[in-house]
Amino acid sequence: MKKILPFIIAAIFVILIIVGFLSRTTLNNYISQKMKEQTSVETTILIEKQIDTKYNYLQNKQNFEFTLLEFGSTGCTICKQMEPVLEEIRKSEKPKVNVVFLNIMHPENQSLMKYYGISAVPMQILLDRQGEEFFRNYGFISAEDLVAKTIKQSNN
Repeated sequence: MKKILPFIIAAIFVILIIVGFLSRTTLNNYISQKMKEQTSVETTILIEKQIDTKYNYLQNKQNFEFTLLEFGSTGCTICKQMEPVLEEIRKSEKPKVNVVFLNIMHPENQSLMKYYGISAVPMQILLDRQGEEFFRNYGFISAEDLVAKTIKQSNN
């Protein structure tokens, strides 16, 4: 029994890691929802007005088709891997995307984090021309996959 106990404990540990990995999206969504619920009505109204002013391109007449909000940190490895992706999207002409990096360590971004329920980074959120969220991704995503999401949204 003493010989197999470490293998049983290791097997249970591996199973827990696999279950955690497979349920990470559900867990992130749950935490995001709880964060959104903690946002006060006043903050929600203020943030919605800010989003409408900055990212509603039908209203403010800016020449963007979409907004990509990237929530990240300068010390995050995956966030650093996203930098070339963000630059590629920023430089593309079709679709014209306003790429916005929001450092979660800056206090001025905390209310936006709560509003969007950012529970982990990097988190990419795509907004349409009206400033409405239509896609979010946690972790690394390629420029091709992000552009594909915007094309799919354009066809809807």
